[in-house]
Amino acid sequence: MAKQTDKILDHQLEQIALDHLFIETLETRNRDQLDFHEVSVWAVKSALMAAYQAGLQAAKRD
Repeated sequence: MAKQTDKILDHQLEQIALDHLFIETLETRNRDQLDFHEVSVWAVKSALMAAYQAGLQAAKRD
């Protein structure tokens, strides 16, 4: 059960990173050009809000 929950969480985080920060993957690729990203503060705020909302929805389901 925990592995399924981890997979769901990983997918949600990857989707938030893609939608709000335009980061294609959260996997480490061991190249600075691929692992470090310059993002705007409003994109970070948007991503944090999306993660917060996802947490609220998860709490309602439990």
